[in-house]
Amino acid sequence: MHETAEDLVALQELLDRSVAGGGAHLLEVITSDRRLTAIETCGRLQGMVLLSLATATTDGRPLVGPVDGIFYRGCFYFGSSPNAVRFRNIRARPHVSATHLPGEDLAVTVHGRATMIDVASLEHAGFRSTLLEIYVPRYGEEWEMFLDSGPVYARIDADKMFTFSMDPSA
Repeated sequence: MHETAEDLVALQELLDRSVAGGGAHLLEVITSDRRLTAIETCGRLQGMVLLSLATATTDGRPLVGPVDGIFYRGCFYFGSSPNAVRFRNIRARPHVSATHLPGEDLAVTVHGRATMIDVASLEHAGFRSTLLEIYVPRYGEEWEMFLDSGPVYARIDADKMFTFSMDPSA
């Protein structure tokens, strides 16, 4: 885990605030025994996880597509081609929603604003290092050159985040 003590406190506050504002149906499904703590959430989101990311088109239609999600310092990050429609949408309308849903026993959903980041900047050196830890073993040393010339990345600054976890044998 890359989260600091401060990151965990902020994430727990976000999770608590989000569920406190939830509607009746959400609270019937995501009961207290089915919610993850900040520490549990970080533990379940190690490495690369697939996200279904929703952006909005110029006429307000939702556009959902898969992205590699990296949970780092209590936030989801994702990347794609600088020419991708999703980044064109984000540049014009940065509000996004994303869900990690590997099966019916786990879901993490976030709603917020995508903020473009520069993985070459000193400010994001820790995130860049995390990307290299994840992708170099998978794709080889040349992936670092790809990182320097290819994808762009964004962080989701969350307004709300909901977790759901249930024992699959229950």
